[in-house]
Amino acid sequence: MTVTLDNGRLLVTISEHGAELTSVQNKETGFEYIWEGDPTIWGRHAPNLFPIVGRLKGDRYKYRDKTYFMTQHGFARDDDFKIVEKTDTTVRLRLVDTEETLSIYPFHFQFDVVFRLTEQDTLGVVYAVTNTDTHDIFCSFGGHPAFNVPLESFGDYYINVDPRRKYPTAKLVGPYLDNNLEGVFDANQPLRLDRDDYREDAKILRTEGNPITFVLSKKAQSHGVTMHIQDAKFVGIWTPYAKDAPFICIEPWWGIADTVDADGNIKHKYAINHVAPAQTYTGSYTLTFF
Repeated sequence: MTVTLDNGRLLVTISEHGAELTSVQNKETGFEYIWEGDPTIWGRHAPNLFPIVGRLKGDRYKYRDKTYFMTQHGFARDDDFKIVEKTDTTVRLRLVDTEETLSIYPFHFQFDVVFRLTEQDTLGVVYAVTNTDTHDIFCSFGGHPAFNVPLESFGDYYINVDPRRKYPTAKLVGPYLDNNLEGVFDANQPLRLDRDDYREDAKILRTEGNPITFVLSKKAQSHGVTMHIQDAKFVGIWTPYAKDAPFICIEPWWGIADTVDADGNIKHKYAINHVAPAQTYTGSYTLTFF
């Protein structure tokens, strides 16, 4: 099942499966901003990541002396959410714990994803994790939206970052984070899209909860996307290296993969978020389409 938001200029489509944004289309021109999800290249559009971001060592973790198994990016992207609020321009989708989730994630939770489309062609996305348990829960979450970049002109697109400065980067060794291998992303100049940059996976900026804006566009062309992220810990930039994929992902993350030396205890997981009982932890970003 899908739900649509409409402000008269943009038509936004969201699937209840994974609360995934699947389409943003300009109603006048027909231009589609979101990757179509061709499974021969990458069969997703803009998955929501929860309750982990990235990979766990051995796809497992420990909590209270018990071992649990969970695959990359968690289960939310493959579960059905329930619509709990809806207007012409807003929708709130919700996922709560079930017997199935408790078997791999032993916490009671409420995970809401809220979309709000404004008259200024901005789509706001809010993540809200509420602890419905009697003790602290531990979680990460994030977005993974893929934006169309035509194959024949991939290298003509640029990403501008504001504030313009040098950002520390996080480095992956295989699927795991190595904090001894930090680098630098120089945002004083626009980043021209180059597939070779993603030979070893994503570029990951350490944004450390500070506001940051990314503008994806092609020179001498009038359309693009501006992403403003209010408070994410990391931002990944990614495209599948060997696929000649006509899209680029800009991914706000409130968490990251296990470190190479992780001990497997979820309480000790690097950059994990602790949420106290009856408390809600939120993160947000906006997409402005032009």
